[in-house]
Amino acid sequence: MTERLFFTHDHLTAELEVLSCTAHEEQFAVTLQSTIFHPQGGGQPFDTGWLGDSRVLRVTQEAERVVHYLDQPVEPGPINARVDAPRRALHTRLHSAGHLIGNAGEALGWMPIKAHHWPGEGKITFIRGESAQAMEADTLQQQLDHWIAADYPRQMRLEDGIREVGFGELPAYACGGTHVQALGELGQVTILAVSEKKGTLSVRYSLD
Repeated sequence: MTERLFFTHDHLTAELEVLSCTAHEEQFAVTLQSTIFHPQGGGQPFDTGWLGDSRVLRVTQEAERVVHYLDQPVEPGPINARVDAPRRALHTRLHSAGHLIGNAGEALGWMPIKAHHWPGEGKITFIRGESAQAMEADTLQQQLDHWIAADYPRQMRLEDGIREVGFGELPAYACGGTHVQALGELGQVTILAVSEKKGTLSVRYSLD
C-alpha cells in the first residue's frame, strides 16, 4: 500500500523511495513506498511533476497502490520528487471551493452527492433533503464570499484510515483530496449557474 503523504502534509518536494519501474506501452509505471503526488480520484485530477529527471505524466490509484506513469525509466532506490506547483495549486483551490459549495447547499437542506473539481468544469450535484429551501446563485455567492473573507483555517483529521477535511466550524467531509490551508487562498470563487433537472440540482462554479 502506497503511503499518501499529502494526507498530512502539503509538501511539493520530497525524497521518495522507488520500489519498482516497469515498461507500460510507451511509458513507465512506477510504484513508490510513499508519494506526494495526488492520483486522479474523488473529483480531483492527478498531479504531474518529476521523479529525478523523468516527467510524471499521470498518476492513478490501482488497488492499494498509487502508480506514477513516467516518460523515462528510473532506478529502484531513493529519488527526488517534485510536484508541478501551479497545477496542484489550481486543483487544490477548485477542490476546496467545491467543499464550500457543498457546505452552503447543506445549510439550505440539500445533500451533495457528486463533485467534479476540474478546471473549466467545476460542478457540485445535490439532491433534495426533507427541508430543502430554494437555492439561488446570488444566495450561494454571498455565503461563499462571506466564508472566504473570514479566512477560515483548514481542519484535518485522520482516524482509522478515514481522513476528514473542513474549514473553521463548517462541517467536514471525508476526503482524500488536497486543500488550501485557509479560505483566503481561494481568491474569487464565482457561482456560474444553478439548475435543477430530474430530481437533482447542479451548481457550476469557477475560479477567477
